[in-house]
Amino acid sequence: MTKFIFYTKKPQRRYIKMAISFNQQKGSAQKTSISTFQYKDGDNSFRLCGDILARYVYWVKGENDKNIPLECLSFDRNAEAFNNKEKDWVREYYPDLKCGWSYATQCIDNGEVKVVNLKKKLWEQIITAAEDLGDPTDPETGWDIKFKRVKTGPLPYNVEYQLQPLKCKSRALTDAEMALVEDLKSMDDVMPRPTPDAQKELLDRIRQASAPDIDETLEAEFNVA
Repeated sequence: MTKFIFYTKKPQRRYIKMAISFNQQKGSAQKTSISTFQYKDGDNSFRLCGDILARYVYWVKGENDKNIPLECLSFDRNAEAFNNKEKDWVREYYPDLKCGWSYATQCIDNGEVKVVNLKKKLWEQIITAAEDLGDPTDPETGWDIKFKRVKTGPLPYNVEYQLQPLKCKSRALTDAEMALVEDLKSMDDVMPRPTPDAQKELLDRIRQASAPDIDETLEAEFNVA
């Protein structure tokens, strides 16, 4: 059984438990199919499960204005600190581009385990609610994350995420859901840290406006889809 861990403090670096089974990826990327939770306008719901992966991520615009998340390799996931031990090619190519915190975990949505990239404001509300409601990932006493996505203006970033604590009722996982999380992978296995060489190759392709032609190895390593 996967050990469920949740941390009921504000999402600052010193409070986030990293996915500690750091996957030292070498050579070609591990090919894996990852389903991602898709936020929609209006009501949303999922059940959190597993560990939290906190990273610093750049959002680089590729062809067709598609934003591609690239991990900041100056940041050490294990040490939870910038150590600059690996070459950060994004900083080299885009010196004015800033990276920001990215929180990823897994959730159960419509009978399937998916990766969910937690929005900062939603994550903060979940942590606050957990102080009263308890650990949302607990298989016996946890609770579903129920919230609204509300557009506040015409621009893509004009969006609010509103947790609905009164609808977040405690419930035990069903037998089918327990089976889904029985052999849940850590987030470091689900989203392995890319190598500097692979990151540079992807950036070169983006800069050459050939992002749609990214090969399967790079696509798997960076979860571009």
